[in-house]
Amino acid sequence: MPGREARTRIRKDVVFRDLAGELVLLNLSTGVYFGLDAVGSRIWGLIDGGRSAAEIVGTLTAEYEVAADTCEADLSRFLEALRDNELVELDDGLAR
Repeated sequence: MPGREARTRIRKDVVFRDLAGELVLLNLSTGVYFGLDAVGSRIWGLIDGGRSAAEIVGTLTAEYEVAADTCEADLSRFLEALRDNELVELDDGLAR
């Protein structure tokens, strides 16, 4: 995971909608479509709230029965998949 305090930001060209309990993401520039289950949708909401990776892990471990190290590893893989599909970008605070 990049820095635990770095924030992941939703790209400006990404739209998302809740369809019957599943969140659907679409990058309008690339045409990439992504579906998220309940946990993925929860993480997306936390990303949209501007939280750091450490804050997201803290929230998820409080809400779900998961160890912090497992949660951090899973979150890292999830965020990497979102970045690889150009749905989010890392906001290290330097590009302002």
